[in-house]
Amino acid sequence: METFILYLVGIIGSTATYYVNTRYKQGAVRSSALLTLIVSGFLYFFPQLLSSYLTQYIPAVFIGASFIGMVSKTQLSTYFGLSLAGVIFTTILLNTSKFFNGYGGALGTSACISLLVVLSIPYFKSPRKMTVGFLQLRKTILKKGRRRKRRGTDLSK
Repeated sequence: METFILYLVGIIGSTATYYVNTRYKQGAVRSSALLTLIVSGFLYFFPQLLSSYLTQYIPAVFIGASFIGMVSKTQLSTYFGLSLAGVIFTTILLNTSKFFNGYGGALGTSACISLLVVLSIPYFKSPRKMTVGFLQLRKTILKKGRRRKRRGTDLSK
């Protein structure tokens, strides 16, 4: 039951931060800080309401999940994606947090990994898979080379 509650906190942390950020125009950092202050402050002043395990881990899971909610609206705009990233974050944090010492912190690293996993899902659904980015880069390079040749500024001579 405690693990389920932590997963729920991960989902709520990511979606609530995103909601406050986009709906009330508070900005990503302010939204994360405000919501984390409320959750952590409540558990600091009323630690006896929950078990000691939950009192210890809920603030950490919430602040890490709120890092996910800081994502730009242009990058990820679905609440399902945010919820999925919150679940992935909580799974990573609960199972591997001790391995992330020295990598910028377990919370930020786990949030980054979970967000990158969710953001990469459209590429795996694409029929061209991961070549999409490479093809765009190749097209841009070739286009710049043609422009230089037309202007007579070809640097390859």
